[in-house]
Amino acid sequence: MSRQRKSIMSYELKEQIAQELGFAGTLRQEGFGGVSSRDCGNMVKMAIEMAERKLPGNNPM
Repeated sequence: MSRQRKSIMSYELKEQIAQELGFAGTLRQEGFGGVSSRDCGNMVKMAIEMAERKLPGNNPM
């Protein structure tokens, strides 16, 4: 029996990141089942980098 996890990222953000990484078409056509593990990992990495840039004190000037 599988459990569904509540996603922290919105689908819109996931789609935006997928677009930037170049696999949005696959995501739209096949869902996350068609996205490679590498691409999913790159998506998580980009989301973490985006979040870190928004943290206070991380804006080099």
